[in-house]
Amino acid sequence: MTITAAADGSALGNPGPAGWGWYADDEHWACGGWPNGTNNMGELMAVLDLLQQTAHLDDELHVVCDSTYVINSITKWMAGWKRRGWKKGDGKPVLNVELMKALDEAMQGRRVRFEWVKGHAGHHLNEQADRLANAAATAWKAGSAPAPGPGFSGSQVAHPAAAPGQVEEEPDLFASFDDVVAPATDEEAVIALERALLTDDVRADPAAVAALLHPQWQEIGQSGRLWSREEMLAETGPGGHVGLDVVDVQRVSDDVVLLVWRSLRDDSTALRSSLWQRVSGRWVQRFHQGTREP
Repeated sequence: MTITAAADGSALGNPGPAGWGWYADDEHWACGGWPNGTNNMGELMAVLDLLQQTAHLDDELHVVCDSTYVINSITKWMAGWKRRGWKKGDGKPVLNVELMKALDEAMQGRRVRFEWVKGHAGHHLNEQADRLANAAATAWKAGSAPAPGPGFSGSQVAHPAAAPGQVEEEPDLFASFDDVVAPATDEEAVIALERALLTDDVRADPAAVAALLHPQWQEIGQSGRLWSREEMLAETGPGGHVGLDVVDVQRVSDDVVLLVWRSLRDDSTALRSSLWQRVSGRWVQRFHQGTREP
């Protein structure tokens, strides 16, 4: 038999009041959170609690998740982190390490299959988990712990402490990527972030895309359509390999950089311009336009 459940996390402010939730059916669900945490902490805790609550069962576990950060952490990066003494490829400590260690322990001897789904796209289990996580974060914002839910009877759950210091040490959604290297100049930083927006790891995670887009972001697409930030986030998802050739990069002001580049796909190329603005010390894309080349 296979248990299928979705897991999700939420943070109001990121960091801020944070919640997590998982949902299998109306008789098997759970949620929780903290007064102060991050979205990633919630995503990780939801999967951890699901693993712990089903540890006494002999069923295969099918985890539906909209976070590539969680899936990659468990299935791709964790083995390397352990070999390096819970250090990333750049030698820095792994973020949310206590949750990661608990996940590693909970995975031992388990038959677990992860499935990525696009968030906020109508997937029933994902929508239910998202509802639970948001409700838990909202409860903590109001100063009360959420109702934990029925879970699975017979489980013995021992959650690790969520260290508040982990919140301050989590600078952005890309700190977990082992190949991130601090750019020497602002122009190089903008180019690196533009490349990140093209990767499937980022585009598969709406929260990661949202972190790189200005609240008033707009795009004029190749068809001439004007896209809003909300419309883009609703449509984002893995799109296959896209190359980037820099055509020009100009410093418009101290906090604004214009990047002109060419996108390269197997069947087409397009000229693109992206306006990046530094807001509160972080570079975010403010405007984008693309024109397909003949």
